[in-house]
This record gives sequence, structure tokens and C-alpha cells, in this order.
Amino acid sequence: MADLMIDQLVQSDLRSGNLEVRLAESSAEVDAAQALRYRVFYTEMSAKPTPEMAIRRRDFDAFDRVCDHLLVIDHDRGAGAAGVIGTYRLIRRHAARSVGRFYSSDEYDIELLAGYAGEVLELGRSCVDAAYRGRSTMQLLWRGIAAYVHQYDIGVMFGCASLPGIDPVKLALPLSYLHHNHLAPPGLRPVALPERHVRMDLMDEREIDGRAALGLLPPLIKGYLRLGGYVGDGAVIDEQFNTTDVCVVVKTDTITDKYSKHYERRREALVS
Repeated sequence: MADLMIDQLVQSDLRSGNLEVRLAESSAEVDAAQALRYRVFYTEMSAKPTPEMAIRRRDFDAFDRVCDHLLVIDHDRGAGAAGVIGTYRLIRRHAARSVGRFYSSDEYDIELLAGYAGEVLELGRSCVDAAYRGRSTMQLLWRGIAAYVHQYDIGVMFGCASLPGIDPVKLALPLSYLHHNHLAPPGLRPVALPERHVRMDLMDEREIDGRAALGLLPPLIKGYLRLGGYVGDGAVIDEQFNTTDVCVVVKTDTITDKYSKHYERRREALVS
């Protein structure tokens, strides 16, 4: 009976009204996530698709067949593929090994992260349908990630996060702020590959207006910082996606602790 109540607790915690966050359960749902990614990245944000992507109107690569696809489902639109309105791609170490690398290794030397003693999780391809870009959807995605981290005992999560545009000079304030205030410790610090490395310390630390810099950061990066996240050494220009990328690293101690306490409080309320 207790196990049943715990299962119900977890399920209820991953619902918010008509929205639910869960992992994809079918190829149709994965296809819906890829279609959403195409609409957001290539139609809205003007990324450059490959010819095959343009024909299929899907964003896809080799990692899609080995990762877990976290989805937000709007049950008012449908219980499965028709309801997919948000997605995040989750790649654990065993999945990366089956492909031969992590996605971020195209931009960063992540040897320290890949060799971390505990389980690691690479996050990527985060996007939400334009009609759902409110707090509730992002909160559900974060709850789903927290549950996933708890389930698989993830010690560190990381991934490339993007700032719009490919001119570092125009991004000097947010890049410099990140470098001077949130640089990852040496033992966990990814470093941009030499041929792609773009300096982030474009401004002197004394010149930085922290409030203004935070105002220029995308919500996703600010979300990582609120979790105690760090950034790697150097940014990378991604011409295909028309972005400037930073590699974000988050130790999950805080996430795990908050999730466990929340889970215990909810369980105690349910069984009392």
C-alpha cells in the first residue's frame, strides 16, 4: 500500500492542471518532440537545417535514438504525441558511450566531466511551444529533471546553453559577468576547444553591472545559475543555430536535497 501511495505521490507531483511532465513512451512522441524542436529552432530562431531536416521538418541527430526525451504534455491537446508542448533531451554516460561521445564534445573538452566518479547527465535541446512559455511549463520541466536526477543518482549535470547572436562583442556584458562570477572550479571546468575558443572576459570585472548582465541572460541560463550552476572556460560560436554557447555545469547536491525533502514532506502528508 505504501509503495502505491508513493507512486501516486510522484505522479501527482509531475502534473499541473492539464500539463504533465514525463519521458517519451513511443516513437510518435519522439517524432513530436523533434517537430517541436524544428519549429522553435529553425522556424522561429532561424537556425540552418540540413537538407534532410528541411524536407522532414524535424530536428534530429544520432543522439535522439539513445537519449531519454523529457516531455511536457498538454492533455487538453492529447495524451500522447498530439499533446507535446515542451521537451528536454537527457543523455547519461552509457547512452553517450553507445554513440562514442557526448554532444557537447563538439564544442568543449569535457574530459573532467565525462570521467566524474558519479553518474553524469548531459542536458540539451530544451524548447517550449510559444503558446506555453510561462512559469508553469518551465517549473514542470525542472520538476521532471529533479525526479530524473533523484531516480538515477546523478552527481553532475552539464550541457551547452545559448545566448542569441554570434557577435561576442555585443554579448560582452553577459559573457564577462558569467566568466567573473560563475566560472566552474578547476576540477569540473569544461574548456572550449582551442579552434573554437572565444574569450569571455571581454570586460574588466569592475566595469560589470551585475543587474544589467542578469537582465541580458536567457531564462534557461538564469535557471541554471539559481541552482548553483557554473560555466566553462570560453564561449563557442554556433553558426548553424546563430548562437553563442557556454557550457553550464551543475552539481546536483542542492537539487537532490530539495527534491528529497519535498518528497518526504508530501509522503508524510499523504500517509498521515
